[in-house]
Amino acid sequence: MDAYVEKGAADVDEDRPAAPADPPAVAPGTAPPAHRAAHGIMALSLPYQVVLAVALAVAGVFACVHLAMVFLHVAPSNTVTKRHGQAVDDWVYPEFEQNWKLFAPNPLQQNTAVEVRAELATPGGGRRTTDWIDLTAQDAEAIRHNPMPSHAQQNELRRAIDFYLNSHSDEDRPNGMRGRLSEEYMRRIAMLRLDGLPALEGPDGRPIAGDVRRIQLRTVTRAVAAPRWSFEKTDTDPSYRDFPWWPVTAADLPAGADLPTAADPAAGADRSAGADRSRTEAGR
Repeated sequence: MDAYVEKGAADVDEDRPAAPADPPAVAPGTAPPAHRAAHGIMALSLPYQVVLAVALAVAGVFACVHLAMVFLHVAPSNTVTKRHGQAVDDWVYPEFEQNWKLFAPNPLQQNTAVEVRAELATPGGGRRTTDWIDLTAQDAEAIRHNPMPSHAQQNELRRAIDFYLNSHSDEDRPNGMRGRLSEEYMRRIAMLRLDGLPALEGPDGRPIAGDVRRIQLRTVTRAVAAPRWSFEKTDTDPSYRDFPWWPVTAADLPAGADLPTAADPAAGADRSAGADRSRTEAGR
């Protein structure tokens, strides 16, 4: 009986399935099995790996240079900016300009608009003056509801008026060459805007930029009203600063504008003389 029981136990052990064998170990430094697929950049062929590596290197270098230029632009004056300031400005302006006024201790609390009016020659040989035209409102209308407004719509007029105010005294006297250049810049911006206004077209539908003899600009400054929950009292009445009347020269006319009409034959000579004076001053 005992022998039978022992035999039965042996038979049971033989009928059990064998344990799975351990996977073969991979020796250190050897390549992985061929059936494992590569991932990421290693899955590309060698030429594509080289192209991708070069592209990543170029992007990395550009990012480092850009961060360095922006840092130098916003950093206080130092040896590098004194020697290479022009290169830094050429890199930053106008696409990457950094304006930190929002985070200044005293942020901007005023809205400044630029308006223009023109003196036109009439067919009878007389003159008439237009109403004030709000150029800033034109930019605001072009920017409103526009997901991608242009830099000209956002910055051209604002930067031009800042250029003028910073290069003139309170009596509107230009401070050297920059002041005279700012006047020419403002005149040409104003003439471009006037030439594109349908309200200033002649009876035949022709733009009347060629009939403009003089223009005058002014700034209208209004303080930003305090919020409704604030107890602060803010005077929001506008304050005006009128610029001098500027004669329009031939150089100020937009491309394609008509020359002075026969109603004012002296205007052509005046404009030519004004253009000659502008070129002489620019060459000094």
